[in-house]
Amino acid sequence: MKRLFLVSSSRIHGYGYLKHCDADLRAFFAGVKRVHFVPWALQDHAGYASKVRPRFTELGLELVSLHECTDPAAALRDAEALFIGGGNSFRLLTELYAHDLVGLIHQRVVDDGMRYMGSSAGSNMACPTLKTTNDMPIVEPPSFDALGLVSFQINPHYIDADTSSTHMGETREDRIREFHEMNATPVVGLREGAQLWVEGDRVELRGVKGARLFRRGREPEEFAPGAVLPL
Repeated sequence: MKRLFLVSSSRIHGYGYLKHCDADLRAFFAGVKRVHFVPWALQDHAGYASKVRPRFTELGLELVSLHECTDPAAALRDAEALFIGGGNSFRLLTELYAHDLVGLIHQRVVDDGMRYMGSSAGSNMACPTLKTTNDMPIVEPPSFDALGLVSFQINPHYIDADTSSTHMGETREDRIREFHEMNATPVVGLREGAQLWVEGDRVELRGVKGARLFRRGREPEEFAPGAVLPL
């Protein structure tokens, strides 16, 4: 059974790196000894790994960054768990294609049950496509098709419209409605501090903030932590 832990952001105000989801983080990786890490969403791979590694050491987990592996695909074939961190989603997906890992990760998670944790851009990667990321396209990936580990889209860092603002630009809700003019896939607007716990086809909202579910032709629905989303 596939198991995923999809976090809106690795940091929220008042908490250290991945501290706001500590209990769920520990539960998700229970029984795991080694986690493989994808640092390719940022330019400085070594610096990124050096930031993430101490947090996993606190959890009693060895962290292996794929930029340190001579053959990343071979490393993932035997991996217990994978963590893909945040950064630029376009750069991240481009690198996953360049290392020929898109199909392999899908197979390892969906067929073999390798645990998958994503944060921000890493959560975007779990979706069918890249189309609901907030990131600037600083590079063009071979395809917008992502890992397809879940059947819905995520919009991380979802921000509600400020009704008192005079800003005339599009809100996040506007942009998601534009997505649904051309696409039918549901979108979860995942606020800072919210995360999704996926086991098989069951998707539970956890964390300290709620989320909004957008479905084509329907009004958005609000869900609080603890809810099982109808996806």
